[in-house]
Amino acid sequence: MTKTFLLGGARSGKSRRAQWLAEQAGEARIYVATAEALDAEMAERIARHKVDRGAGWRTVEAPLDLLSTLQAEAAAGEVILVDCLTLWLSNLMHHERDVEVQTDALCKCLHSTSRHVFLVSNEVGLGLVPETPLGRRFRDAQGRLNQRVAEVCDVVEFVAAGLPLRLKG
Repeated sequence: MTKTFLLGGARSGKSRRAQWLAEQAGEARIYVATAEALDAEMAERIARHKVDRGAGWRTVEAPLDLLSTLQAEAAAGEVILVDCLTLWLSNLMHHERDVEVQTDALCKCLHSTSRHVFLVSNEVGLGLVPETPLGRRFRDAQGRLNQRVAEVCDVVEFVAAGLPLRLKG
């Protein structure tokens, strides 16, 4: 089974591309959401995304415990879409979890799974250098996470303006 990693900037079309690819891969699909509705705007955004996905998707919320979720859901035999690793990383850092340990565990999990898995992440390193130390730590951690996940995935695409560019596979 294929592990596919989709990178791009905000509103680049990467989630739409990942959804389309996952829908082509199988009838039974799980959407693993890492976002949390911490304010009204985010709650509205999450609700809109659920409607946009439509029928055929089962949503599992995993803002922090992505690894256990992936392990449990992989056994169910469904296509898995994780959206997105950027929010997961932000959640890990906010809760002071060990990002390197979590990244290692995620890569081991992806390497061993026998399911189609689609992962979405932001490419945050193309812009300006963040002004704050926290912003720079996050940018660096995101870059390292993206590199590690790209290494274990079979297919890697960069999406810009809704257009995919195949980088690997």
